[in-house]
Amino acid sequence: MYLKNCWYVAGWSKDYGRALKAEKYLGENIVIYRKQDGTPAALEDACPHRKLPLSKGTLNEDSIICGYHGLTFNDKGQCSDSPTQRGMMPRRAVVKSYPVVDKYRLLWIWMGNPELADPDTIFPIENFDNPTWGYTDGGVMDINCNYLWVCDNLLDPSHVAWVHVTSFAGAGTDDEPLEIEKTDRGVIVSRWLKGSPPPPYYADLVKFDGNCDRLQHYEMCIPAIALNKSVYTPEGTGGRGKAHIDKTYINISYNFMTPIDEDNTRYFWFQHRNTDPNDKDISAKMNDGALMAFLEDKEILEDVHIGMKNPATPNIDLGLDSGAKKFRILLNRRIEGEQDNS
Repeated sequence: MYLKNCWYVAGWSKDYGRALKAEKYLGENIVIYRKQDGTPAALEDACPHRKLPLSKGTLNEDSIICGYHGLTFNDKGQCSDSPTQRGMMPRRAVVKSYPVVDKYRLLWIWMGNPELADPDTIFPIENFDNPTWGYTDGGVMDINCNYLWVCDNLLDPSHVAWVHVTSFAGAGTDDEPLEIEKTDRGVIVSRWLKGSPPPPYYADLVKFDGNCDRLQHYEMCIPAIALNKSVYTPEGTGGRGKAHIDKTYINISYNFMTPIDEDNTRYFWFQHRNTDPNDKDISAKMNDGALMAFLEDKEILEDVHIGMKNPATPNIDLGLDSGAKKFRILLNRRIEGEQDNS
């Protein structure tokens, strides 16, 4: 089951143009393209006649011509031409259209009732237009697992001690107690780690020498968007309720999980930092480090998916799973409420 009346990331905006691009999200086949004015359009990827994918057709101005018998559909999904029986347009020759919007370098798609699609409700990226902040190019990968396993992983700061030894691990990541908070948009799992060296990924990025106080802030938001904020500040200056100082380093990893189907997830990400806005070398280094870590996650999560889908014996939960369980409960309630109102 999926929450549908919400915005998901369909892809990077730069990856869509005047070509017909076949995609699959939430188990639905979709074709995406850009109209002549550059705005995006998305339609059900199936001609209503014999269900040939419209992505196998041709783009004519802002409409798609089916490659089987020439039925033509505009960007709203309405049939505008039926060459084999002009004057007798099939009344049921309609395909579903999806609202799509470009924002934050990403293309967003609304999978539910189009009348409820409000671009102002797209997940906010704070400081995106702040010229003092820098960001990485980001990336995308397909993970062969259910999207909720990725969500669980991104609410689990403890796994870094074993999975990301050469990147994000550090003192206290294995056993320091976690704090859990429910919010209007999801769940936050966090903790401050005091008086330890920065982990390898951040050692050359922070703007001070010596040990640090480190915040791990893992936040999962409806429907499947993770904001993982790392704060590094000189030892003795960090802690809950304390204001940041000039040397405080902040990096936010934005992670967007879009279900392809029950067994596959498309995972998008980029990092956003409060320093070095124009340093391409730092951005490239951070992007490479993040990709390495996410590939480590991918290997683990694909095996978790297989194991949990076909368990030979019952699984158990640990205390560290509390945040993920709370998020799943919140998401399930939203899905059930949506279905009750449909």
